Amino acid sequence: MPSLKVVERDERRISVRLKGIPAQYANALRRICLNGVPVFAIDKVDVIDNTSVLADEGLAHRLGLVPLKTDLTEFTDAGKIDVEDPANRIMLTLDSGGDFKTRTVISGDLVSEDSYVKPISDAIPIVQLAPGQKIKVEAYARLGRGTEHAKWNSSNVSVLVDADDGNDQILTVESTGSIPPERIVLAGVAELQSRLDEFGDAISKIAAPPPAA
Repeated sequence: MPSLKVVERDERRISVRLKGIPAQYANALRRICLNGVPVFAIDKVDVIDNTSVLADEGLAHRLGLVPLKTDLTEFTDAGKIDVEDPANRIMLTLDSGGDFKTRTVISGDLVSEDSYVKPISDAIPIVQLAPGQKIKVEAYARLGRGTEHAKWNSSNVSVLVDADDGNDQILTVESTGSIPPERIVLAGVAELQSRLDEFGDAISKIAAPPPAA
């Protein structure tokens, strides 16, 4: 009977043994764990003030690459969420203020309107400001998948290798920190099952005999 067994796990990384699972399904799970599990990332940035050496586009790009914590239990139908609806976005603000010394703006300077969706670390550097320089932005994060852009990747790496014995395989997933690694695997399994069900329904419709005249 197909099964998954945890071989090794820590805060950021998990390895599971896939037993009795066809190689094509195991590889599909690997790909989903890499870029198919939805996470939050900053997608739109309104620059109110920016006197740094970094152009507005560069600042927006860096903010987009800051991993954000994501709680998938709040988004059970993430694939059906209207990403254009403002209600499905989380706003984060950043106001460096003025200063008379050189300083580095870091991810900890971002203030989120959501108590959970915030940077995974307060120490990620964004831009260095010279004396007198400042930035002020309003950033909006939304759910997305890595198939759309790498900033929505839920994991840094997802590797599948053959186990030492039998036909088992070992799947290793290293989280970006947005979601615990075990949650990535569980969400990946659920997503794979959903895709297989949709595919099965599509095949059934094609194979079904035409209605009688």
